[in-house]
Formats: sequence, C-alpha cells, structure tokens
Amino acid sequence: MNAAVRAVVRMGIYVGAKMFFVHEGYQGMVDGGSNIVQVSWESVSSILQRGGTVIGSARCSAFRNREGRLKAAANLLEKGITNLCVIGGDGSLTGANLFREEWSGLLDELAKNGKISNDDVKNYSHLNIVGLVGSIDNDFCGTDMTIGTDSALHRIIEVVDAIMTTALSHQRTFVLEVMGRHCGYLALASALACGADWVFIPESPPEDDWEKHMVEKLSENRAHKKRLNIIIVAEGAIDAQNQPITSEKIKNLVVDELGFDTRVTILGHVQRGGTPSAFDRILASRTGVEAVLALLEAKPETPACVVSLSGNHIVRLPLMECVKMTQAVQKAMDKKDFKKAVKLRGRSFENNLQTYKLLSQKETTAEIPKSNFNVAVMNVGAPAAGMNAAIRSAVRVGITEGHKMLVVNNGFEGLSKGEIKEFHWTCVRGWTGQGGSILGTKRTLPAMYLEQIAEQIRTYKINGLLVVGGFEAYLGLLELSAAREKYKEFCIPMIMVPATVSNNIPGSDFSIGADTALNTITDTCDRIKQSASGTKRRVFIIETMGGYCGYLASMGGLSAGADVAYIFEEKFDIRELQANVRHLTEKMKTNIQRGLVLRNENCNENYTTDFIYQLYSEEGKGVFDCRKNVLGHMQQGGAPSPFDRNFATKISAKAMQWLTKKLQDNFQDGKVFVNDDDSVCLLGMRTRTLLFQPVVELKKETDFEHRIPKEQWWLKLRPLMKILAKYKISYQVPSSAKLENIECRTREGNEAS
Repeated sequence: MNAAVRAVVRMGIYVGAKMFFVHEGYQGMVDGGSNIVQVSWESVSSILQRGGTVIGSARCSAFRNREGRLKAAANLLEKGITNLCVIGGDGSLTGANLFREEWSGLLDELAKNGKISNDDVKNYSHLNIVGLVGSIDNDFCGTDMTIGTDSALHRIIEVVDAIMTTALSHQRTFVLEVMGRHCGYLALASALACGADWVFIPESPPEDDWEKHMVEKLSENRAHKKRLNIIIVAEGAIDAQNQPITSEKIKNLVVDELGFDTRVTILGHVQRGGTPSAFDRILASRTGVEAVLALLEAKPETPACVVSLSGNHIVRLPLMECVKMTQAVQKAMDKKDFKKAVKLRGRSFENNLQTYKLLSQKETTAEIPKSNFNVAVMNVGAPAAGMNAAIRSAVRVGITEGHKMLVVNNGFEGLSKGEIKEFHWTCVRGWTGQGGSILGTKRTLPAMYLEQIAEQIRTYKINGLLVVGGFEAYLGLLELSAAREKYKEFCIPMIMVPATVSNNIPGSDFSIGADTALNTITDTCDRIKQSASGTKRRVFIIETMGGYCGYLASMGGLSAGADVAYIFEEKFDIRELQANVRHLTEKMKTNIQRGLVLRNENCNENYTTDFIYQLYSEEGKGVFDCRKNVLGHMQQGGAPSPFDRNFATKISAKAMQWLTKKLQDNFQDGKVFVNDDDSVCLLGMRTRTLLFQPVVELKKETDFEHRIPKEQWWLKLRPLMKILAKYKISYQVPSSAKLENIECRTREGNEAS
C-alpha cells in the first residue's frame, strides 16, 4: 500500500495537484482536523520498502451512516478536496462509490444547514473516485492480482520452506492454516508453489468421502518413504454441505486414523506483514500513477473506476461491475454452485486449481494406460530459480499422460554423451522449492554434437523433447530444426519453456527466474540504502545482470526507488550522465539524503560501472560521496519466488500437454515423424495468454547480436521511475487511456530524458 501511496502523491504533484493524506481511513475522513493534511514530495520518501501503510487504515462504523458521510463531506470541502483515491478491498470501494453517488445531496444538506455556501455547492459539485485494490486475499474480480497478494505468498512460502527443512528430519505431518475467509487464492497458490499433499479452499470443497481419500494418500506417502506431508487449509475452508473444515479437525483425523505425529501452524497476521515483494511494489506504483490520470480525466458522467492488472497491462474498469462480480462469487458458494464460483474467480484461479489437481494425484500409476512414447526433458543455459519446478511439473504431467519420462543431465552436451535416465513420480519430490538446476545445465549449443545427439535420440527412442532454458535453449532448438534435412531423428516435436534471469527471450513477456532475481536485487538495494541511514549524503552505483537486456535494471529501479537506471536499449551520453549528477545534487539539498543508480552490465562498453562511479564521485565532491556494488551471480541463486514456482509449474504442464497432442497426431506406422515449423515451438506468456510460437517465426523478432527481442513491453514503464524520482520529463497518455500507453520524449538542455 505504501508504494501506491507514494506513486499517487508523486504523480499528483508531478501534474500540479495539491495532495493530501487522509489518516486512519474513513474514520479520519469523518473525524477531520489533523487527520487530513497536505503533503509534499518528501512526505513519501523512504516508504517504498515498508509494509503496512504509513497513513493508517481503520474500520469505521460511522461512515456507514449518512450522518458520518455528511461529516466526511464537510471535512473534505474544508480542504477543497474533490478527488479521492481509495486503496482497499471491495467494502472500502463500495463505500467510496456510495459516497460519490450521495455527494450532491450531501452538499445540498450542508448548504441548507449553513455549513457551506451556495458557491461551494456550485464549485465542488462533483466528487471523482478511483479505486486501487489492496487485499492480500486476491479476492476482487476484474484484476489478475491485488496489491499485497504476492507479498503474502512470499511470507507463506518462507514459512513452508522453513518447516520443510525441519520436518525432513522427522516423519511428520504439518497442517498449515492460511488467511482466506472467503477466498482460497492464498491457500491454492501456496499449495501449488510448495507441492502440498492436500489443500482445502472455500470455492472447491472436497468430495463427500474426502476423509477416506486423504488418509489413503497420506498412508501411501509414508509407504513410499516420504517423511513430510503438508496440508494447507484456508481459514474459510468448507465441505460440500457448507460446513467448516478446520485445521484442528484435520489434525485430529490424521492422528486418529493414522497415528502420525501431526502439527498445526496458524500463520495469522504474519501474512500481512514484512517487506513488500518487487512484484507488489511495481504493481502498486503502476496502478497509483494510472489512478491520478483517471482522476484528471474524470467527468461528472464518468462512472467510478477501479485500476486493475490484466496480464502486463494496467486497465480501468467500472468499479461497481467488479464489486457485483466479486459478490456473485459468495452468492454462488452459498447456493453450493462451486463450479460457477471457481469460474467467477477468473482464468488464473481456474488454471491454478486444474494444475494442482493434475500434479497431486496418487503416486501409483498402475491405472494410467501407457502411451509407448518416450519424452526427454532437460535444462539449457545459465541456472535460473524455478527450473526444478518446471522439470517436476513436466515429469509428473508426462507420467499422467502415460509417457516414459527421461531426464537429461548437463544440457545438449549431456544429451550427446547419453547422460540420460528414466524418472518416476517420486524422483522429483520436493523439487519446487529448490533453486538452481538439479539436472545440471550448460550453455553449450548442439551444432557441434549433432551426430552424437541424433545417435542418442535413436538409442533411447526419444519421441519428444522439452527444453527448459534461456537464449541458448532458443538457439539450440533453431539449430536442431535446421538440421532436420540431414538427421531424421530431429523430426520429432520439440518445445521450449523460457527460463533465464535476464528475461530476454523473444516471444515471452516473462521468463522463469526473472522474478526471483528481481526480488534479490530489490532486497539488496533496500539493505544498501539502509546502510546509509544516519551517515552523510551518499549515492550508490549498483550493477545488475541481464546481458544486453535492461529488464532487471529497469524493473529493479522501479521497485527499489532508484533515481536512474542505465540500460543498453535506451542510449545515453555524457550530457545525460552530468544531468543525472545535477539532479542528485539538487535532491541532496532536501531531506532525502541518499541516491540509488542502477546500471545494466552491458549498457555501454565505455561508460562502465567504474567510470560512472568515478564520474559521480568527482562531480558530486563536496555534496555527496559514492559507493559501488556489483551484485553478480547472487541474482541467479536462492530459492525461487512464489511467482516463479507457480509460473514454471503451469507453463511446463501446458508444454507437456502440447507435446502429448503432437505425439498422438503424428504417430504413424509405429513411429513419430513431423518436420513442419509448428512442431518446434516456444511456449511464452504474451499479455495474459500462453502462446505456442514456432521458433523459426520468432527469428524476425530477435536481435541475435545482442540476444534480446527487438520489441520489449517493459520499456514503456521507464518514464514511471523517472517521474517518481522527480525528473522533469514529458509524459503523454491518450485520452481514452483504456490501456496504459506511455511515451517519453527527450527534452533539450539540462533536463534528463
């Protein structure tokens, strides 16, 4: 929420508006006085990394009555406020809309009582409302993700990972209760991210004899030497009769039926606290900026809107339509129409549920008919957090499809040497939370091993190939596709799932591993900034990874509150470097006494990290001193974030299902043969859709020299970081503003672009 508050305040000041805090929510609006205060640019400094909300939030029964709303209107008019940005859940937003609808009547009543003049009624005749959805439950329809949800998932997964390390030493069952009184998103997403054995959510109650099935599964796990069982329960979990399923009830069932050592952990408000994730900071910053634009463009006839996330676009939707759809979910559950409730939650929720069910089947596969297809999976390129989750998903989905699953160690080089073995269901147990690549991964391309690779494919009778990796994986599939004329062994379906911290794969907006790296950068920047607390004025120069792709530097800069981020895609010269130094010099004259500069490792061959450090040190002499930090390979390590675990799991499952269909469609005369372009694909996320794209068609979208896509969606977010860092830049948005469309133009003179 603080990132949203910061973005709204700074964007408002940027466009010339007076900005006010209303402390303690609607209660502060009703009470007025010192609860409504005008704020400056510096008022929101150093709040980006803080959890909770610096302006406070409180439940307010008075605002539910017209008398309370009358007081609130009088207090707003006293300050001349007629534009309101409300950050909250559906209750807060519904209250805001009611306030807006009553506004003219409230003004008339205040004028009648002599509290305001008739001129005031005329001048302040309309109240503009825009909503931002802040809710850790992700329970608001109309947006893919609400502010706070990703951070709450981080807290849950941190606890689960900690429990797993302890519990692996003992034979124990853990029952985790997470928040979600009316929505099971947190429970479902965390169950998918940690590979939980069972999950209970309100939207999809278990079948009537669930007790028997759960006991059977846990018993089977123990028979397969599985030490740890994890059961995740949403606090609002119910059975098919709408009766509550509590964590204590589940514990008693496991103890009574199986005698297992069982522990209950209720996470409670831990989920609401802590440092916000990089995803939440960026989401809040983007929606906060859009909220100000929506208020500026609002007219009396414009319905109140809510700013939402759709894929990677920020959109405005009618507020009350979204509220009604959200309320319809609860009505469907009350009527026991659970299929409708799941559908109303949205496509993402539905996909999460389907994927979880697919991957949490019983380990026995005797009843699954064999397909007689052999499918190989492998990692290629540099390690990226989430690779292991992708391999686990591919192996298990492949087994449920009836395939013999083969894993290849050490990329294409390992494939050429026959480092191949069969994996079963239990072989990938516990892989979702492990960073790096358990299979081993190398950057080696297949061109120099084509003969040997063809021989190994023939020897192991490999009918399909799934590659999880970065730019080398993309190049490798292009090489194998081109070699089909010479080697008929390569005439099999092949698919790639993008996994690289650089996020530089054409055909996909996101790559597995990039979110984890972004959180590492953000956490490190927070600590570095904190290290300057109480010292003299200081500027930090930080180098990030990414090759020639500036994704990590740009998005890391936005989430960490950087002053500038230098990237290859946006050319800069010595004049801009000098302008940035002047900007920081002016900044140091205020109460903000530290600066943050990010540099992508290959942004410029001459303006190196050392050069920029020395330039800033010299030009800032007497005003601030400098420190530099090269983050290096720590960005490739660590446990994968919840986003990367779930993205890897879902995209890999989808890739394996595509392979199955291709194998079935191209099986003739006892063998698989396919050599069209559509049989060698990259599965990527574009806007909000997973698309299968032939790799040869992606060649025209690729800058092979610099290993980046020619078009990158995140470049349009670059102006946001500069606006929020108080740069004077041109910022243009079309009047419709249905989808975010930002244009940045360079100004001549001393101002930064």
